[in-house]
Amino acid sequence: MSELSTALVAGATGHTGSRLVELFESRDDWRVIGVSRRASPTWRRVEHIGVDLTDAAAANEALARAPDVTHIFYCARAPHGESGVESVADNLAMLAHVVDAVETTSPALKHVHLIEGGKWYGVHLGPYPTPAREDDPRHLPPNFYYDQEDWLRERQKGKSWTWSASRPNIVCDFCPGRARNLVSVLGAYAAICRELQTPLDYPGSLASYSSLTEVTEAALLARAMSWIATQPQAANQAYNVTNGDLFRRSQLWQRLAHYSEMPVGEVRPLKLATWMADKESVWAGIVRRHGLQPFRLDEVADWAFADFVFAQGYDVISTTTRLRRAGFDECIDSLEMFFRMLDAYREARILP
Repeated sequence: MSELSTALVAGATGHTGSRLVELFESRDDWRVIGVSRRASPTWRRVEHIGVDLTDAAAANEALARAPDVTHIFYCARAPHGESGVESVADNLAMLAHVVDAVETTSPALKHVHLIEGGKWYGVHLGPYPTPAREDDPRHLPPNFYYDQEDWLRERQKGKSWTWSASRPNIVCDFCPGRARNLVSVLGAYAAICRELQTPLDYPGSLASYSSLTEVTEAALLARAMSWIATQPQAANQAYNVTNGDLFRRSQLWQRLAHYSEMPVGEVRPLKLATWMADKESVWAGIVRRHGLQPFRLDEVADWAFADFVFAQGYDVISTTTRLRRAGFDECIDSLEMFFRMLDAYREARILP
């Protein structure tokens, strides 16, 4: 793109938004505005707007300081747990507050991109038709993704701007301090098992251990989102965005055991949120003995999230054919990705 574009990233310090901000920071033809409660200390040339997006008046006032936005990347999310059902009203209101405010101040708006996810297809509910396609029938609501996309489709009618959405599954990254991350969860679990001199048991069901699954690298997702939002042929569509390959957790587990210099254990279903509740002292001992950075265990591993992932005793597969046909064909070896990121955690002295 030759002319200067302005990206407003809502949820700029989150799992997805942070990589998107980093991408735009590296490009001379983009100005980037990060919307979040707090600024990131790593930002170099990001204009930060601190605001609670659940507050319509506050959002209007704060985003009035961001004229000339050409692209909204909506990566924000209302606070949630791992129950599956998340607040429709809160998530829809936050999106509406951002679009309302930017439309008022930025007549140059060209595109609104919405981040969704595997829960669109009911991954949190149980087995679903695979490979999932973007136009598959919806499951019984509530599902805030449905309401957000329906609202965005309706709002876009008759407007000069276009919209799009991306649907990743299990976004993975090297992100110190963010515990809801499968990479650091795996590393912390393996470290604790090794410290306690137990084999690396798989804490899910046999069906989960042997089923096919997929993940999405955060940096790949950022590149895909940027591409989708700037390509005319990609407008007004939703796209599955994954690494483009599949693996079985059994394959990942065997490699993780080898990487951690441990024997592969049994398939032993455990609720990690329960079994890891008393392991803070074990983790503290690992930190001291290996000279690691002083992160608490709950800053490295979200065990409720781990239980959500390891409970998926069915295939988790979505096709990326639509995205490839549109013109974005990047792919990543997922197993290689996990160990590249685990290496980064070791080098940063967060994992032993």
